[in-house]
Amino acid sequence: MTIIQRLKDQIAAWPYPLVSFLAAIAAFGAYTSMYAFRKSFSAGVYGQQEYLHIDYKVWLVIAQLIGYTLSKFYGIRFIAEVSPKKRTFYVLLLIGVAWAALLGFAVIPAPYNIVFLFINGFPLGMIWGLIFGYLEGRKSTEFMAAVMSISLIFASGFVKTVGRTLITSFGVSEYFMPFLTGALFVIPLVIFVFFLELMPPPTLEDKKLRAERVPMSATDRWQFLIRFIPGIILVVIIYVMLTVMRDVRDNFEVEIWAELGVKGNNIYTHVDSIISILVLVMMSLLILVKNNRLAFKYIHLFIITGFVLLGISTWMFDHQLIHPVTWMTFAGIGLYMGYVPFNAIYFERMIATFNCRSNVGFVMYIADSVGYLGTISIMMFKEFGSGHIGWSAFFKNGIGYVALIGGVCSVLSLIYFMHSAKSSKKIYKYEVI
Repeated sequence: MTIIQRLKDQIAAWPYPLVSFLAAIAAFGAYTSMYAFRKSFSAGVYGQQEYLHIDYKVWLVIAQLIGYTLSKFYGIRFIAEVSPKKRTFYVLLLIGVAWAALLGFAVIPAPYNIVFLFINGFPLGMIWGLIFGYLEGRKSTEFMAAVMSISLIFASGFVKTVGRTLITSFGVSEYFMPFLTGALFVIPLVIFVFFLELMPPPTLEDKKLRAERVPMSATDRWQFLIRFIPGIILVVIIYVMLTVMRDVRDNFEVEIWAELGVKGNNIYTHVDSIISILVLVMMSLLILVKNNRLAFKYIHLFIITGFVLLGISTWMFDHQLIHPVTWMTFAGIGLYMGYVPFNAIYFERMIATFNCRSNVGFVMYIADSVGYLGTISIMMFKEFGSGHIGWSAFFKNGIGYVALIGGVCSVLSLIYFMHSAKSSKKIYKYEVI
């Protein structure tokens, strides 16, 4: 028996809540560390350079997004089939490749270094599925996934603060800043992933309450799609819009705040920390709901409320009824009330509601791949069709459409899945081939 296996056996004997808490912190820390390798470059402005009449930073964002999007398409199969025994190896390998790409970005002059952001994006697109694989299919998945998903909000602002601090306080070049930011998180990454590896597998009670999570063959994946195709189409539409707006906010937050007249390196962490805490508390409460169907209904209502908040706060800001910081805070809360559930508990409870022997990674990567493809399309439209519009105005206008269309699709999704669950005379179950 290996040392790691002995440690796993010892941890399995600990109280269940303690194990869940440690796993949640480890997942949060691991994914936050990953953000240092993914989003640190967005803390730079790169001197307003242009190539082929497109802003250099936009080229960087698009290059990384193309790599990230292709990774999501590849991940539909890769994440669905990956063996739990190889998760740690793949996490460290893929982030190592992404870090090496940031070194290439630093030493190769512009615009030739743009290709290294593509290389950086491809391996990082599979990290979410690998890390979430440690957490899914457990009675405490809501709590653990909520904590992990808060890194989607917190890490973005935190990494930008670290990156801007390296530039403004230590005189680091904008090109070397992403690589050095990643270097600061190498040791934390290894530690957090090591603790994830020590997490014991789901218990028999977990499997009974949430359905067993297994690798999926091509036949399993096809059956899953056929069974839920109307709902999946609605979910993809919602997720595409949320992903686009979230990525605009994430990649051009520095420019948005500047155009709004708000300055300071700490504004990113300050606002995103408030959003993180509120969304974490609201999502974690779902762990109290044992009935999977009822919880799935509440998740839909949670997402719908986010779209309402998006629309109201943006309307108030457009009519100068609230301050820009207030708007960005409430718009961020509404945006992540929709976005975070899809990255944490939506598909978890969907699978448990219908007792599908599958895994979250498969359906999540379907939504993710189309979502990031939408982001690339919007970025290109912004540069070629609406290049004269600033990022703050573009973000505000886009939020209005997202609030309306996303709210309607979320209501339709709720109706479809609740009717499907009610009309099922027997539990739908896949046979593992």
